Amino acid sequence: MRQGGKSPWEAWRKETEIGIHQIEGIRIGQARDEQGATGCTVILCPKGAVTGVDVRGSAPAGRETETIKPGNVCDVAHAVVLSGGSAFGLDAASGVMEYLEEQGIGFDVGLTRVPIVCGASLFDLTVGSHKARPDKAMGKRACLDAVPGKEILQGNHGAGTGASIGKLLGETYMMKSGLGACCFQLGELKVGAVVAVNALGDVFDLDTGEQIGGLLSEDGKSLRLTEPLMYERYGKDKNYFTANTNTTIGCVITNAVLDQAQAGKVAGIAHDGMARTIAPVHTWADGDTIFTMATGEVKGDPNAVGTLAARAMGYAINRAVREASAAYGLVCAGELEK
Repeated sequence: MRQGGKSPWEAWRKETEIGIHQIEGIRIGQARDEQGATGCTVILCPKGAVTGVDVRGSAPAGRETETIKPGNVCDVAHAVVLSGGSAFGLDAASGVMEYLEEQGIGFDVGLTRVPIVCGASLFDLTVGSHKARPDKAMGKRACLDAVPGKEILQGNHGAGTGASIGKLLGETYMMKSGLGACCFQLGELKVGAVVAVNALGDVFDLDTGEQIGGLLSEDGKSLRLTEPLMYERYGKDKNYFTANTNTTIGCVITNAVLDQAQAGKVAGIAHDGMARTIAPVHTWADGDTIFTMATGEVKGDPNAVGTLAARAMGYAINRAVREASAAYGLVCAGELEK
């Protein structure tokens, strides 16, 4: 709802928003193959962060997601890798593993240290070259890019390089998306989100509900809604859509003290931010996955952390669309008719 033409959240955002690079103990680096249209985003926590995960989509490509679930021995991860390349892109985590081992980071097993590196990949093989995939070398380059205090590049960068949205009718009517980030500070508490948006559905402004991206019209100059078209086509042909070529992947980062179960719950609540800005979402054709990394510096109510994470995730998703540039034959939000 708007009041006097402005969102009631605008003033609050100006007072509370910070850069996600301002969360201490966290470093974010990126690498991409711009020509091949793929890339990866690496979130490093050398001291280890309590990490949880919540997978809502039915076509995920993930790494070490079972390791960090409650009831298992390990509750700390040293990195989360978001990448393109579908399941092939999980190989980028090998470069992150190598980098962290070289830095002496990980669990001491006597002979060496074993870092815990979690990850998720989105499907961007139909954009650019399907042979271009994040690999071990790219993962390591992203680690070298992770300079403390460095601001994160959004749009066509990292895991968002080849991201797209609005794919119900295939490549002809989809549009460019990318990577987005947003972070807030309440007192000493900091909560942020990084997300690569590669959804089957459309994207809507978190505050106003206005459609800002997704399925293109027949002439490619404006937008139309995916959901009603899905229902219309279903009535004619129940097998109208079977491709599993999507997935929105992200990570909540916070300095809050959380245990493993709470970290997983925060990731689950953060999915609400995804559900408030993407529709349809969490489908059989998506592999939607959110991690939470908590550095444990500040005591905070997990309910407040999760609720703030959902808002940060929603704004990050909006930025992933708004900051994306036209590329690979796909139009971006800035080129559409208003």
